[in-house]
Amino acid sequence: MPYYSPELNPDEYFNCYLKACVRSGMPARSKVNLKGNVLSHMRMFQKRPAWSTSYFRHSSIKYAA
Repeated sequence: MPYYSPELNPDEYFNCYLKACVRSGMPARSKVNLKGNVLSHMRMFQKRPAWSTSYFRHSSIKYAA
């Protein structure tokens, strides 16, 4: 595997999802607001295990499943 290959890393897909969710709402005006927003999205993601398994169905990541 190449040294840096984000397309082969399921974590990078989650990071992309999280960044998009956090940026979609009102901008956080403090670290506390940002942390709360991130935790909220992570809890929502945690309650939906089908979302996380869907990342491993991507053709570039099937090796890790």
